[in-house]
Amino acid sequence: MHLIDHGKGGAPECMQLVVGGVPAPQAGEILIQVVCAGVNRPDVLQRAGKYPPPTGASPILGLEVAGRVATLGAGVTEWKVGAGVTALVPGGGYAEYCTAPACHALPIPQGMDFAQAAALPENWFTVWANLVDLGRLTAGERLLVHGGASGIGLTAIHLAKHLGIECIVTVGNDSKAQFCLAFGAAHAINYRTADFAEQIRILTDGAGVDVVLDMVGAPYFQRNLSLLRRDGRLVSIAFLEGSRGEFDLLPIMMKRLTCTGSTMRSRTVEEKKAIRDALAAAIWPRLTRGDLLPHIFARFPLAQAAAAHQLMESGKHIGKIVLDVAT
Repeated sequence: MHLIDHGKGGAPECMQLVVGGVPAPQAGEILIQVVCAGVNRPDVLQRAGKYPPPTGASPILGLEVAGRVATLGAGVTEWKVGAGVTALVPGGGYAEYCTAPACHALPIPQGMDFAQAAALPENWFTVWANLVDLGRLTAGERLLVHGGASGIGLTAIHLAKHLGIECIVTVGNDSKAQFCLAFGAAHAINYRTADFAEQIRILTDGAGVDVVLDMVGAPYFQRNLSLLRRDGRLVSIAFLEGSRGEFDLLPIMMKRLTCTGSTMRSRTVEEKKAIRDALAAAIWPRLTRGDLLPHIFARFPLAQAAAAHQLMESGKHIGKIVLDVAT
């Protein structure tokens, strides 16, 4: 099969299209003939040597795919060969064939193409686990999402829509702000031209927000705490601008705040299955009805994976970047 090899890692240009062996599914796994693969920030970090795959995972980049079931591993009964699926995978997505735990796959929603389906798993698994499971986000609350125009950010806007949540986002330019508003955000703040904390205090009459989903890190930590209401929750999923700093932690005690976070890749098969099952029950019916659809910003052939990574690193994209794997 054809696959992307990033060698010892480095700049996007280190990725090359090569030929390698097709993996064999283990017990409980399926082999997927990949049609499209999603591109995500962890792929960029792994390529650069900053995010090694877990023990036993494929060293090939790629955490989400959509395609057709090619082979069933021992004990798999919930899928049939030829079925269209999208799946969260522990690695191996930038290839023509990829294995995945059968319990981490979901059917491609009716009416959705493979590119749209490949844009679903990593974002929806991450957003659901962090905002619903950890963040305890419930109807009637107010949510702040940093990086609102990213794939994660747009998915969080859709989750807020699903739950009946007022969603405020921060973005890096006015065009992204307008897009997020059209996508369903209640308010969008350009952090380059305004102090987001000051703007949110004005928008909420000083009340603040119940939950913050943060991917920036240390530079935003103190302001995030200042914006949280009593019993608020700060959920961190990345530290794009660093994880270390000097902070006043008193607001955590005085307002009974919860600061938490997680990574998806290190979770157990059983933990990811529980998230899959929750999404199948709550979100997939809405996707089938044509609601909560992802936004695909750009598609690249597998051989142009370097260009896809360059675009992601530029920050100029809105929503998802997808690789077309099948030729």
